[in-house]
Amino acid sequence: MEFLQPSTWAEALDMKAAHPETTPIAGGTDVMVELNLDHGRPASIMDLTRIKDLTEWGTDDGLLRIGAGVTYTRLIEELGDRLPGLAMASRTVGSPQIRNRGTVGGNLGTSSPAGDAHPPLLAADAQVEVHSKAGVRRIPVREFFTGPKKNAMLKDELIAAFLVAPAPGPQQFSKVGTRNAMVIAVCSFALELDPAHRRVGTGIGSAGPTPLRAVQAEEFIQGELEWENRRPPSDAAMGRFGELVAAAAKPIDDVRGSAAYRRHALAVMARRCLQWCWT
Repeated sequence: MEFLQPSTWAEALDMKAAHPETTPIAGGTDVMVELNLDHGRPASIMDLTRIKDLTEWGTDDGLLRIGAGVTYTRLIEELGDRLPGLAMASRTVGSPQIRNRGTVGGNLGTSSPAGDAHPPLLAADAQVEVHSKAGVRRIPVREFFTGPKKNAMLKDELIAAFLVAPAPGPQQFSKVGTRNAMVIAVCSFALELDPAHRRVGTGIGSAGPTPLRAVQAEEFIQGELEWENRRPPSDAAMGRFGELVAAAAKPIDDVRGSAAYRRHALAVMARRCLQWCWT
């Protein structure tokens, strides 16, 4: 196996252009598991840990631009007040040691349907910034996932950052697993409320071939919420919202749970997240 270790972003893009099949690695929390279990052995690995640009975050035209190498621990500590939904999801990722190494950029690159960061990014309508020697593209996260562990990146592109607006209102994240920590989600759900624009955003994880939005559920509850007088939504509206979220999922039966259980859990999580956000 060939090992590549660029020192600058420009050098990394040159290497990716010359070795399009190389697998980039930062925290290694996904790639190393695959290697250790002998599920795959890439022809080459590109270590991105020397590239400082990937570990920085800032603002870009009102959005937060967060480098692909920013760890989950830093997201929680430095951005938890501005991105509470993503911070909640980050707290569920593995152990403290894994959160100290793992990154959202790696989560996006792996594109697993069970990635914990994906539902909050979908709910917040984030963008993924990818670079190549040919230029820069910003892909809406709702268009980024194309299949199980597949995405819209070209072979010569690397993830530089993701962009997301600071939370415009309440955000929530909920996850069901076989235990409380260090577990792959049976299913997960994220919710964002934007009172100023009367918008609701959703994200579903581990209940389909890709992370999903519940578009019909969003459209339904946006019209049911009493944004001005802040009265709680009716039990009927809450129930229907949960049903529509469950209907948006495309789960399967596997070792972690059945499709029926995932739909039931999503309906419950959707109602609870809506209640928590609204109150």
